Amino acid sequence: MPYDSVDRPSIERMVREFYTDVLQDDILGPIFIKALGNDLKNGKWHEHLNTLYNFWMQMMTGESPYQGHPFPPHAFLGPLQRETFERWLELFHATVYRLFVPEVADKFYRKADILAEQFMDNLGINDDDDEDDDY
Repeated sequence: MPYDSVDRPSIERMVREFYTDVLQDDILGPIFIKALGNDLKNGKWHEHLNTLYNFWMQMMTGESPYQGHPFPPHAFLGPLQRETFERWLELFHATVYRLFVPEVADKFYRKADILAEQFMDNLGINDDDDEDDDY
């Protein structure tokens, strides 16, 4: 039965399941494996997952010790394209809609979509570049 509210255990489950899928993905897996390894139980992943638990608690409930900025750790992952973020959002969408009722999943997804757009803006990835060339 899907979660109808957000708490620490539901966020931890969502993050773990999402990154399990990410590691198996042909597009995203190599990026995260290069940065953190291929085992969610190793020290780098442990630290990253705990940060993500706190981040999503802050984003969804306002209750969390998270005090960081999400962009800087991702700035040096390698060449990222719009397709990379679209795939991330696709997997995130599948995870949150599998685990949460639609109203809660919608809230997660809206926040993730905004975050992805901010990351792409920070990286200079714009989907309107091709349109500008036509003028």
